[in-house]
Amino acid sequence: MSKQPKPTEQPVPEPPVGKGRPTPKRKDRERSNQRPLVPNDRREARQRERESREKIRERMLAGDERYLMARDKGHQRAFVRRYVDARTTISEFLIPVMVVILVLSLIQNTYVIAFMTLAMYAYVIVVAVELFVLGRQVKKRIDAKFGADRREKGLALYAAMRAIQFRRFRAPKPQNARGEFPQ
Repeated sequence: MSKQPKPTEQPVPEPPVGKGRPTPKRKDRERSNQRPLVPNDRREARQRERESREKIRERMLAGDERYLMARDKGHQRAFVRRYVDARTTISEFLIPVMVVILVLSLIQNTYVIAFMTLAMYAYVIVVAVELFVLGRQVKKRIDAKFGADRREKGLALYAAMRAIQFRRFRAPKPQNARGEFPQ
């Protein structure tokens, strides 16, 4: 018979009881959470708030995903933004063209008013067709890149809303130059 070594019995450590400190009293916790309703130095607090809002706005305009509004977040929406920003569209000039048509229609001449009315309707129809085609193209490209079953809802409308804004006033700012289409 061979001698087998005795297994050494080590005492099993007992789990610690509690969290190692007393539970704070409710009034102490409430006192630690209290902040004054009105800061002591209002001017400094206002300046800090203004700087904070400006920092958030700058990062949102730069396209930082953490600071974007909910409507702009996500990979598919970023793809749509880059696709729309790469295009030159007639839709971008919708508002200025409408203002010009409105001003010219104030001329008290029946022929001018009739022509401006027809021009307005024609321009609106052209823009509507262009936005419809843009929506179809966006859907097709999103399906090719991300898959038809994973396409988010509302991307065509998102593309249309971005396309009718002046390029320089879009938020977040365009990240690519015209003609640089996303892959």
